[in-house]
Amino acid sequence: MPDDSPATVTGTAAIQSYLRTLDTSPGVYRMLDAQARVLYVGKARNLKARVTSYARPTGHSPRIARMIDETASMMFLTTRTETEALLLEQNLIKQLKPRYNVLLRDDKSFPNILVSAEHAFPQIKKHRGAKKEKGSYYGPFASAGAVNRTLNQLQKVFLLRNCSDATFESRTRPCLLYQIKRCSAPCVGYIDEEGYGALVADAERFLSGKTTAVQEQLAAEMQAASEAMEFERAAALRDRIRALTQVQSAQGINPRTTAEADVLALHLDGGQACVQVFFIRSNQNWGNHDYYPRLGGEEDAAQIMQAFVGQFYATREPPRLLLLSHGLDNPELMAEALSESAGRKVEIAVPQRGEKADLVASALRNARESLARKMAESQAQTKLLKGLAEAFDLSAPPGRIEVYDNSHIQGAHAVGAMIVAGPEGFEKGQYRKFNIKGEELTPGDDFGMMKEVLTRRFKRLLKEDPDRESGTWPDLLLIDGGAGQVSAVHEIMAELGVEDIAMIGVAKGIDRDAGKEEFHRTGQRPMALRHNDPVLYFVQRLRDEAHRFAIGTHRAKRAKAVGATPLDDVPGVGATRKRALLAHFGSAKAVSRAGLADLKAVDGISEGLADTIYGYFHEQG
Repeated sequence: MPDDSPATVTGTAAIQSYLRTLDTSPGVYRMLDAQARVLYVGKARNLKARVTSYARPTGHSPRIARMIDETASMMFLTTRTETEALLLEQNLIKQLKPRYNVLLRDDKSFPNILVSAEHAFPQIKKHRGAKKEKGSYYGPFASAGAVNRTLNQLQKVFLLRNCSDATFESRTRPCLLYQIKRCSAPCVGYIDEEGYGALVADAERFLSGKTTAVQEQLAAEMQAASEAMEFERAAALRDRIRALTQVQSAQGINPRTTAEADVLALHLDGGQACVQVFFIRSNQNWGNHDYYPRLGGEEDAAQIMQAFVGQFYATREPPRLLLLSHGLDNPELMAEALSESAGRKVEIAVPQRGEKADLVASALRNARESLARKMAESQAQTKLLKGLAEAFDLSAPPGRIEVYDNSHIQGAHAVGAMIVAGPEGFEKGQYRKFNIKGEELTPGDDFGMMKEVLTRRFKRLLKEDPDRESGTWPDLLLIDGGAGQVSAVHEIMAELGVEDIAMIGVAKGIDRDAGKEEFHRTGQRPMALRHNDPVLYFVQRLRDEAHRFAIGTHRAKRAKAVGATPLDDVPGVGATRKRALLAHFGSAKAVSRAGLADLKAVDGISEGLADTIYGYFHEQG
C-alpha cells in the first residue's frame, strides 16, 4: 500500500496545501525537501501569488520543475515591505546556501588602510574587520597584496610609522625602517609632533584622492631645497615624488569624473559565470577581484547579477554608485534596499557611454579573461584528478581531497592542519587548523597529534552530517607519512566507523628527495610514480600546500604566545589599559610586583581595577 502521509507528499500537491493559509503580504519563502534541507530561498511582493505560480503543474523551466518535484514543505516569513523581504532573502541565502539559488561562494572581507587616531604619532596599517578602532579608514582594497603594496609605497613617500604602540614606546634608537628611509623615526624624537602631523595630513590627502596637490607641494619643497643648496633634502623629496608616481602607476585606471563606485561586470560562457569587481575610491582604482558564483544552469544575466549584488552587499557597505555591465531584474528595489542598508542614497547604473562605460568595459574584459583562465585550469584539474584515480586504483576521481599535516617545535605550540582540494583547485575557505589539546601527549608525538586531529574532524562530521550529503565528506585522505602512519590512521578511522574512505600515505623516499616519494595504502605494497608523472607533481603540490599551511599556523600561534603577557588574562584590562600599565611600569613583571598605591597612580586605572589587578597577581603567586 503506498505511503500517502503528509511527510512524503512532494511537488505541486505539497505546495498547494499552503495556499489557503497565505495572504497577499510581502515576505520570504523557503522550499524544503523531504529531509528538511533548504532547496531554495526566494522573496515575493505577494506571497500568495508567488506560491500559486509554483502550484501550477506546467509552464516551468526544467530547473524549476525539478525543484518543485523535490519540495516537501515550505516556510514563510512575512515582512512590512518588499525591500525588507529582499534584505532578508539575501541574508538567508548567504546563511543557508540553498542548492537552487545562485550562490556567491567567496565571501571574504576586504582590507582597509587605517590611519590611527589614538596616539600623538598616528600609525598607518592594514585593517580587516569591524571598524572599532578610532581613526580614518580608506578602502576597501581588493586584496591584502594591494594594501601591502600601497602601504609599502606610502611609507617611502610619507615616512609614517607602522610599528605597534608598545614597540614605539620601547624604542631607544631608530629601527631599520628609518635607515632605509621608510620612517621618520618619531619614536626617538627625530621629528616633532607638528612635523609628523603634517606628514599624516599629506598621506590622508593622498588617500582621499588629492594626489595632484600633494605632488605639487612636494615639487615646490624640492625646488626650494635645491635653491637653498640643501641637496640631500632635495634628493629625499625627489625619491618621495618618484614613490608617489609608482603608487599611481600601479593603480592602473584612475578615473577623473568617478570619485566613488564599485564596477561589476558579468561574463557568461559554457554555463559558468565570472563577476569582476573594481573598487574606485577617491578617484583611484584600489584593485579588483573576480568571483565565480554557483549557477543552477538556466539563469539569465539579469537574474545572476541581481543575486550577486544582493549577496555581495548583504555584509558590506555599498558605495554611492554601482556601475553594472547588465541590468538587474528590479533595479529600483535593489537601490532602495541598499540605500536603506547604508543609511544614504545608493545609485545603480548601466552606463552606455563616457568614462563610466569605459570602466565597465575594462572590468568586462577582465571578467572574460579570468573566466577563460578558470575554465582552462578546471579542465587541467579534472585531468589530474582522473589521473590520480587511475594511479591509485580509486573507484572514481575524488571530488574532495583532504590533506593533513602537523607542525611543532619539540612538541611546543603544536597545531594540526587540514587543506582541501577538488575540481576547483585549492578550496582555501575550507582549510582548518586544530590546536592540539591532548595534555597526555608526549612532546613530538606525531601519531598522537594525528589521532587527535582526525578524531575531532570525523566526530564532528558524523554529528553534523551522518548521511554524507553536504559535500563536506572527503573522498580521499592524504597523510604525510609511511606505513606506520597509514596503519595508525586506519585504526583511528576503523574505531570511528569510517574506514571506507580511501587513504594514501606520502613518505619521503631515498635521501628524502622530492621525486622519490613512496606511497603507502592499507594492505598493499608501497609504490612509486615515475619521476616526470604529472600526478606525482600534483601530489607534491598538495603535500607542500598542507606543509605551508601547517607551518604558517604554527608560527602564528608561536608568535602570539611570545607576544602574550600575564596582563592578557586580568579581568577588565583591555588593550588601552594594558598599554598604560606597560608604559608606566615598563614590563608585565613590574606590574605584577607593583603595590596597590602604585597601581592606583596609573592614568586610566580606577581604584576598583587596581584592586582587581593586585588581587589577581597575589592569587596567581
